Formats: sequence, structure tokens, C-alpha cells
Amino acid sequence: MATFTNQATLSYNGISTLSNVVSGELLETLHLTKTALNGTYGAGSIITYTISLINSGSADLVGLTLTDDLGAYPFDEQTLVPLDYVADSLQYYVDGVLQATPAATAGPPLTVTGIRVPAGGNALLAYQAVANAYAPLTDGSSITNTVTAGGAGLSSLYTAQETVNVAPDPTLSISKSVDPPTVTENSTLTYTFVIQNSGNTAADAADNIMVTDVFQPVLSGITVTLDGTVLTSPAQYTYDEATGTLATVPGQITVPAATYQQNPDTGAWSIIPGVTTLTVTGTV
Repeated sequence: MATFTNQATLSYNGISTLSNVVSGELLETLHLTKTALNGTYGAGSIITYTISLINSGSADLVGLTLTDDLGAYPFDEQTLVPLDYVADSLQYYVDGVLQATPAATAGPPLTVTGIRVPAGGNALLAYQAVANAYAPLTDGSSITNTVTAGGAGLSSLYTAQETVNVAPDPTLSISKSVDPPTVTENSTLTYTFVIQNSGNTAADAADNIMVTDVFQPVLSGITVTLDGTVLTSPAQYTYDEATGTLATVPGQITVPAATYQQNPDTGAWSIIPGVTTLTVTGTV
């Protein structure tokens, strides 16, 4: 709600005099909120947003326009937009009933037109946005985006904001290679496992990382190294030469956090994953 004041001027015979000041209160008709259904985001995450509009007035609000800045933020002399609207993800409900999809322009900014909120009723919009190359990923980062509603029947623009924080977690992946790819019996074979962390937090002993594999053909007389350091069995790994089953002991493998670089010209972020390498060498 907002208060207003007003004062009149009386002029006569070149003389002016002021009236008393009156004040009043303008009750807001529309209540606007924005909510992210995701608690956190990471590189390429899809975030689902809902926008709630409640009309406490006695007349329908029709032809409203919603604008979402998709998290735009200043960078140097540019404006970067860290979210992209996911095409055809928009859904629109009036008093809980699904309606025909209104016109949406992806932007940025995302613009939705033709919204109706009935008197004493509500409208709800839900849509998705994906974190792009301009989404900050360093620990403690966040995306704050603002939605604005305006149109006939509203005395001013209404705004609502929502902030989503970057996930403070490791994000791991693993790849495996063999050398040489062609080998004869009673020869040496090496398997290399590269574990990458694209998250902003290191994966430490408490994350209980464990690598398991079943080698076919079975290896004998194996040597296991982690980033060049020889591991011992059974303290750091176990191996069954009868079945070829390898398992590292949980907590023995750690992976450093990724580092992030923002291009000083474009503002785009790049990820340099943290890497840990596990090798297993034996005789086939």
C-alpha cells in the first residue's frame, strides 16, 4: 500500500494562497510473488519458477504484461543475462484451472502478455529457465532475477524478486581408458581412470568416493596408483584375482574443486575441472 498527499492553490487578484494538505492511502490491488522451486543451481541447471498474482480488487485485471529480466547483472560496461527461457515451458492457471498458453517472447527479457487475474481471484504462471555460460559458479555466487507486472487497472508497476544460490557441492564424472588397446597374453595392461570435479567444492574423504571395476580378462600382479602414489592393499583397495574385482576403500580418493575463469571481454564463464587419476597395471 502507499500513501499520497495533495494541496490546492487559490489565486485571485495576483495573490496566491495554499489550502491545507490532505492525505490518503492507496490500497494495492495486486499481490505479486515469485518462487524458485529449485534450492540451488549449477552449470546447465534447469530452474523452475512460479509467479503468483492475487487480485484483491472488485474488478478483473486484464491484459497484464509480465517481464522477467532472467537475472541480468552488470559486467564492466555490459549487461549479462545468466538464464535462458526454456521454450514452450510456460503454463498458465487462473483460479487453479489450466488456461491456453499466453504469448511469450523469450527475450531477454522474457515477456508474457495477455494475463488475466479475476476479481478476488488469482493467476499462477510456471516456467523454466536454464543456467547458461554467464551464470556465476564460484562458491557463494547467486542469481537474482526480477519479474515486473503492469497494465490497465494498475496504478504502478509491481515487482518481485527471487534468488537462487549456486550449489556448494562437488560434481564428479569418471572416464576410463586402456593401454595398449590390443594386447597379447602374458603382457602388461594399464587401465586409467580420470575422475573430474566440475563443482566448486572439493570432494574429500567424507564424500566416500569409491571406484569399483571387474576386469575381463582378469589381471594378475596388479599395481594401483593414485596421482602417481602407489596404493596398498587392503588398506586402500581390495582386489580379487579369481574374479578380477577391484574396489578402492571409500574415502581414499579425493578430487580438488574446479576453478572458474570469466572472460574479461565477453563475461562468459569457463570451467577448469579438478582432476584425480587412478591407474591399475597388471598382467593379462
